[in-house]
Amino acid sequence: MRIFLPLLVVLLGLPLAVAAEGFTPGTSHYYADFEPGKQPWQPGQALNFEEVFKNYQYYEIVIDQEGREVTVNQFIRGDKADSATYLLLPDGSLQKK
Repeated sequence: MRIFLPLLVVLLGLPLAVAAEGFTPGTSHYYADFEPGKQPWQPGQALNFEEVFKNYQYYEIVIDQEGREVTVNQFIRGDKADSATYLLLPDGSLQKK
């Protein structure tokens, strides 16, 4: 049992650790860009509320309560242009759902 517990923590804890780093699950966070191909994926430089509306294009990123899915909404001139959901994999990469 002692051997499996650390492995379980690593496999289940990585997505939660990423979600915990600056993300409140279920809350919108805003970014100037979004690069899903990074390994491990990191969201980049966050924008505060005032900066969001100054940008021609920005991304709203929301991690679900379990820290396993990332929803990304792209906005252009304040209008929603695209939306995609990604699975947060144990290696820290994203896979489009």
